[in-house]
Amino acid sequence: MNEIIFFGQNSYPKLIKNEREERVIKPIQFKFENENENEKQIKQISTGKATTIFLFENCKATDNLYYSIISKFENIQKVSSGFEDETILTKEGNVFAKGRDINPQNPNKFINISSLIEDKNDRIIQDIVSGFNSIYLLTSNHNVYGIGENYQGQLGFDSKTLERTRNPILMMKNVSKIFSGNSSSSVFLLNSNQELFGCGNNNEGQLGLGIRRRKIQNLAKIQNIPKGKIIDIQCGFNHSIMLIEDENEDEKRKLYSCGYYQYNGLGKEEDEYTYEFTEIKSPLFENDNILDFSVGSYHTLILTYNEKFISFGSNLYGQLGTGDTNTQSIPIQIELPELRFNGDIFNYHISCGYNNSFLYYYSPPFSNLEEDLIKLFRRKEFCNISFKTKNGEIIKAHKLILKYRLNQNQNEIEKLQEIISKKSIKESNQIFEMIYSNRIINPKLYSEIKEITNLNEKIEETMKRIYLNENEKDFIIERKEKQYKFPKLILIMRSELYRGMFLSVTNDTSNKVTDYSELKIKQISSSNSSTIFLFKNGKAIEYLKYSKQNPSKIQIENIQKVTVGYQNEAILTIEGNLFAKGENINPKNPKKFINISSLIEDTNDRIIEDIVSGFKTIYLLSSNHNVYGIGSNHFGQLGFDSKTLRKTQKPILMMKNVSKIFLGNISTHVFLLNSNQELFGCGNNGVGQLGLGESRKKEKKQISIN
Repeated sequence: MNEIIFFGQNSYPKLIKNEREERVIKPIQFKFENENENEKQIKQISTGKATTIFLFENCKATDNLYYSIISKFENIQKVSSGFEDETILTKEGNVFAKGRDINPQNPNKFINISSLIEDKNDRIIQDIVSGFNSIYLLTSNHNVYGIGENYQGQLGFDSKTLERTRNPILMMKNVSKIFSGNSSSSVFLLNSNQELFGCGNNNEGQLGLGIRRRKIQNLAKIQNIPKGKIIDIQCGFNHSIMLIEDENEDEKRKLYSCGYYQYNGLGKEEDEYTYEFTEIKSPLFENDNILDFSVGSYHTLILTYNEKFISFGSNLYGQLGTGDTNTQSIPIQIELPELRFNGDIFNYHISCGYNNSFLYYYSPPFSNLEEDLIKLFRRKEFCNISFKTKNGEIIKAHKLILKYRLNQNQNEIEKLQEIISKKSIKESNQIFEMIYSNRIINPKLYSEIKEITNLNEKIEETMKRIYLNENEKDFIIERKEKQYKFPKLILIMRSELYRGMFLSVTNDTSNKVTDYSELKIKQISSSNSSTIFLFKNGKAIEYLKYSKQNPSKIQIENIQKVTVGYQNEAILTIEGNLFAKGENINPKNPKKFINISSLIEDTNDRIIEDIVSGFKTIYLLSSNHNVYGIGSNHFGQLGFDSKTLRKTQKPILMMKNVSKIFLGNISTHVFLLNSNQELFGCGNNGVGQLGLGESRKKEKKQISIN
């Protein structure tokens, strides 16, 4: 049975029908349902902006999860989904594609584009790569052809003379690999000598040439490449990420990025352009090795040898899988539904679309032995505990299984009996389904079982031995002076009856708000990803937008004001303490509140009387009428030159004798009013929003507004 993990934009197309939300911010699993499992074993997933193609091991494919199989093609070996096109490579070396720039008269019809190559002896294709309305073909003779758009020179020709082509055009000879991205107008070509060439859009320096120029219309050699073997390069909308294997460092793999920092797509804290490939450093893969990665329009996913799943970049649609919509400038590990790699981490597929993400892994179907064991567990004589619902229905369950799931605690079973007695049969079954669900399977289990059964011991005897050791941490089977250890009840973990994690009954609900009827709201503050409700009793709750979780209590008492900015939250207490959290406030743990008023250098100026949040920035007005700022200063919104101060994690004095602060929660400019009713402003003034009478991108210091 295939299991696929998905998160991100769930529209255009709607990949998951039973999910009404446009954004799936918390990773979820879905499965193909088909009587013939051999037709649903995934080999590859390729996803672009508007389509997702699933290629199965039987060499058939479907474009979008619930659409029918693309029946015209039988022997497919690779699929590629671009921004607005789809491409299919068959085992015979033919390439079929569809899209507005491929077949404008009928963009939904596949045509054979490899047959359009002028040289008839060069029509056998061995690889395909899709970009932004462009497709690249690598032939068996190691020649690369391009077809589609050439507005940015991505086909290697002057866009003034060639805007697009519907016939494949020769770009370069002696090529071993092609690299691009489903939303990129840039392309890289690697020759057999490991020399790298690039062309196309370079308006943000994403080709790594060391310069920033809008178009590179002829293939240019990339000079300053990190040492090592190029494993892969993937391109986003305005940036590129390269995976290098350092052969001198125990084949250590490292990631490098270049281009535009927009939406934190470069994986670095610095908000600045990078015109050459520079290393992405993170403690998450410092002592690990990168197995694979995938790049979307502005986000990246990484899988490591130690089975860590890591992401960074844009998260507007939840495509990072963090459970919220906050962008991440540096790599962060994400929690997924429990993975079952069965000891084979290499059996995976990872794919980033325009604003969504997929992780695929394949678990082989049950062996005959496993099926027999599951049937044995389902036999009535093993269902030795009964639960009665409120309507008198009886649910039979396995006492040993429940004890294991409920932490070996008999009292928990009694609690469960009490809960079931107040539930309907449907509600009770839902509870049991949550109790008996997905667990990681010990990869050594199957070889041990096979070895036991090869010694002609009956399954029933094996099960009896397991039951005799039910109080052990691991079940032990002895056979011919050899001990076999079995994790408790691991034999039934893959059964459809018992799957998933225990999610209910014994969960700690002390931090969850379930009844708001007696609470009176004092203030509401909301931004792009969260909302805080402050009640008159001085307590507050936080609600994460696009999340199915209930609001949770903020563990701070005596709150007098709350403010939610873009990627930050701030809490002001009656005592004048200010607690805040966010990526620019506490990058090591952005979800944890810290006392930032205690970080003010002047210990006599730490009593805060007002707070205001903006775009990655928080402003504090002290009881001495001084204003401090903390967070991003990219637009000079803290009143300092952004070249010398990009951001600060400690409050910095901006201005004295201030009576009020004015700001918006997504604003990168701020106004300060002094006691003489004089108004000052600084920050982003790109469209004249400071009211100074002129337009200028940054105001690096407070300027009086007359």
